[in-house]
Amino acid sequence: MPTVTINDDVVALPEAATVLDAVSRTTGRELQPDGTPADGRRLGVAVALAGEVLPRSRWSAIQLDEGAELEIVTAVQGG
Repeated sequence: MPTVTINDDVVALPEAATVLDAVSRTTGRELQPDGTPADGRRLGVAVALAGEVLPRSRWSAIQLDEGAELEIVTAVQGG
């Protein structure tokens, strides 16, 4: 069971967890393999692993290793 850091919180994820699994857990949304929400609504997040922004198309292909550092940022309107 890998332990990773998501937005400065230490989180234990199931074995073989991917970035997609971490985003789903963090947002509380069910996601399809391509990273789009199963409910069809907008997700509005950006994800970086070890400081590298990841395109949504890669989320399900990247397995998280022990100690991985993930940032999941929610887009908001205004500024």
